[in-house]
Amino acid sequence: MVTLTSSSLKYSAFILILLYALTFSFSLVSARPATFLQDFKIAWSDSHIKQLDGGRGIQLILDQNSGCGFASKSKYLFGRVSMKIKLVPGDSAGTVTAFYMNSDTDNVRDELDFEFLGNRTGQPYTVQTNVYVHGKGDKEQRVNLWFDPSADFHTYTIFWNHHQAVFSVDGIPIRVYKNNEAKGIPFPKFQPMGVYSTLWEADDWATRGGLEKINWSKSPFYAYYKDFDIEGCAMPGPANCASNPSNWWEGPAYQQLSPVQARQYRWVRMNHMIYDYCTDKSRNPAPPPECRAGI
Repeated sequence: MVTLTSSSLKYSAFILILLYALTFSFSLVSARPATFLQDFKIAWSDSHIKQLDGGRGIQLILDQNSGCGFASKSKYLFGRVSMKIKLVPGDSAGTVTAFYMNSDTDNVRDELDFEFLGNRTGQPYTVQTNVYVHGKGDKEQRVNLWFDPSADFHTYTIFWNHHQAVFSVDGIPIRVYKNNEAKGIPFPKFQPMGVYSTLWEADDWATRGGLEKINWSKSPFYAYYKDFDIEGCAMPGPANCASNPSNWWEGPAYQQLSPVQARQYRWVRMNHMIYDYCTDKSRNPAPPPECRAGI
């Protein structure tokens, strides 16, 4: 007969708890990210979007015939959207890979933009962010990424609540647009936005202001996506969802950058930002109101 000591019983209980915790955490993780078709649909040129790994990833294709794009099945009012992207490798000059949210309301649209601007081989990849509020855009900022985004997947995130919109790369904030309505500055908070991504040719402006043209001999161009993750208030949906203060993205920890995030944000702006509309005196002799208020 085997006699279990107190210590062995405690150890067995610990192992059971650990196994339960691992099983529970795996079930949470496995619920997200979603497969492509759970949350998205092909918006244009379905022949240029291929599903991979049972729909857990996709390939976007750009050639001389067409680019392509996809869109979320729902619109969302506040929350977080992220996906992992591996950008076009090699000589990608003239190509643009975009990941953005858009209210699709014409002249009064709200929009939060990531645009990844292709490059000549060996040059830094530039990510341009832009914000449209009630139809007014022209708020471009550009950052040279500090890694090769075509060598592996990296996580790109748009976070949006009543207090701020934050663009992040691998969890590092590269752009913050604060709610300064108290100072008379519009903020996107009334219109739900869909989630979109496209791969297209824009060699009239994308690389060095259009000086570098696309090299079609290098086509087709490919971008890869996986780990699609949307958490937010889907619209149409419960009327009180977007105003519910118990939504995790409205919590006190998400109303401003944490001290660590603030240091990361300063590091990006000091070391990797190459253009800021706020300081472009040729376009804005006086800084726009949102720049003076603190963005």
